[in-house]
Parts: sequence; structure tokens; C-alpha cells
Amino acid sequence: MRAEAADSASRTKTRQGTVVSDRMDKTVVVSVQRQLAHPLYGKRITRRSRFYAHDEANEYRTGDVVVIEETRPLSKQKRWRVTRLVERSE
Repeated sequence: MRAEAADSASRTKTRQGTVVSDRMDKTVVVSVQRQLAHPLYGKRITRRSRFYAHDEANEYRTGDVVVIEETRPLSKQKRWRVTRLVERSE
């Protein structure tokens, strides 16, 4: 049983991104950027995803760099939880 719990914890998806909105109560919007090669031309292009993440204490502000992890559905759009702060915005 304990080994199964450790396996499921290691498979948890984590992303690092920037908080772009903190206007909601206990929720922040985190923008995560990734780079990939264009399928035909090979040029590096940037893609952006926006995730709604749970912020229990309302402690994260716009511009903060945070790490989020996937969790059970918390609402219609929230499936991520902020785990730690990487860099505080000025």
C-alpha cells in the first residue's frame, strides 16, 4: 500500500509558471510557457497554457514565479494546486 502511494506521488504532474491573475478568492491563474520545434521548419516556437490553481492563503501575487501540481478537481476549472514559491515579484 505504501509503495503504491509513493508511485502515485511521483507521477504527479508539476509545472513552473508565472502568476498572471490573483483577483479571485483562493485562486490564481498561472501561465506556463513551453518551447517546441515547428513540425516542418524546425524553428523553436513558444506555446502558453493557463492553469487555474488553488491558493489557500491568498499569498501569491501577480508576477510571482510558482510551482503547481496536479490534484483532484477542486471546481469546474481548478485542477492544480500551488505548492511553492520560486521567486517573488518586485
